[in-house]
Amino acid sequence: MTWADFYLGCFLVGLALTGVSLLTGHVHLPHAHGLGHAPHGHAGEVSVINFGTVTAFLAWFGGAGYLLTRYYGVWRWLGLGAAIVTGLVGAAAVFWFVARVLVASDENLDPADYEMVGVLGRITSPIREGGTGELVFSQAGTRRTTGARSDDGGAVAKGTEVIVTRYERGIAYVRPWDELDNTAKGGVS
Repeated sequence: MTWADFYLGCFLVGLALTGVSLLTGHVHLPHAHGLGHAPHGHAGEVSVINFGTVTAFLAWFGGAGYLLTRYYGVWRWLGLGAAIVTGLVGAAAVFWFVARVLVASDENLDPADYEMVGVLGRITSPIREGGTGELVFSQAGTRRTTGARSDDGGAVAKGTEVIVTRYERGIAYVRPWDELDNTAKGGVS
């Protein structure tokens, strides 16, 4: 086996694994515990050593090494060094693309950001006794609306500041903020 054959094999394996990855989607390789651990990715983080970077390294390393040894007759060790550097550049490009473009850390959803209980808002369509009105509130940086009912079944006027006490089946059950504020002040005195 020549160096050119070795590089061609690395290139073909990297290319084949890239194709498999494209066809099957996300692939999780088992950890190689004997080889040590790379940092693990969590929500919004990507491990430096992952399936995409390994396949990119193999393809770029093999392609560069094959071209350098087969067509340019570069000295064996110089070709190996250049192939390693080229493989690392290819893996770094894939890592950068995945970490910065595909897995944006500001896009991760936290259920606590969308919890309705405790949300402060304003009634825009009055709630009649036993009826349903509309609540406008800010959540996750945007203005939102939802159906609202009074927590005690009473009427709530348009423009009243309210707080959500529970949220069921798309309806916010609210109490006027002044009512809760006065209760808190009364309890403190």
